[in-house]
Amino acid sequence: TGKMKPPSPRITTCQKCVRTGDIENVGRTARHHTYFEMLGDFSFGDYFKKEIIPWSWEFLTKELELPADKLWVTIHPTDDEAYEIWHNVVGVPDERIVRLEENFWETGSGPCGPDSEMFYVADVPDCGDKCDPSCDCGKYLEIWNDVFMQYNKTADGKFEPLKQKNVDTGMGLERTL
Repeated sequence: TGKMKPPSPRITTCQKCVRTGDIENVGRTARHHTYFEMLGDFSFGDYFKKEIIPWSWEFLTKELELPADKLWVTIHPTDDEAYEIWHNVVGVPDERIVRLEENFWETGSGPCGPDSEMFYVADVPDCGDKCDPSCDCGKYLEIWNDVFMQYNKTADGKFEPLKQKNVDTGMGLERTL
């Protein structure tokens, strides 16, 4: 929110996480573990979408050497800025960018915003004509999430633009190994 000054405008973390919010999903899919490690990087007003989206892609395709043709991304339906960067700057084909309503991160009141998720496509058959990252068929494995904190959700449910836009990313360590 800009009310406090962080120790640095850029921070990275490795967080040990225990699943609590959706514990009922543990064991139902290959993606839901009781314990996992989340790698994160955060920008507190330093960089935003135009920087982090290409950096995310570069890390996945250059550093981790994941084949670009095995990666899909999702965005919030209203986030045309993220679409433009993914499609026109990074070069992800239109058919591999999926707009999903659930691509919005919030936890009650406070900083929140649209997010963009990156998925690795497994070598398993499609589950049907509508098979894409919104499926729970196991073909698409979410490996990273860039959250664009650009709003503050007030206690009465209003979304006010933040003066200082922030980035909160998370990459599941066990999903990328």
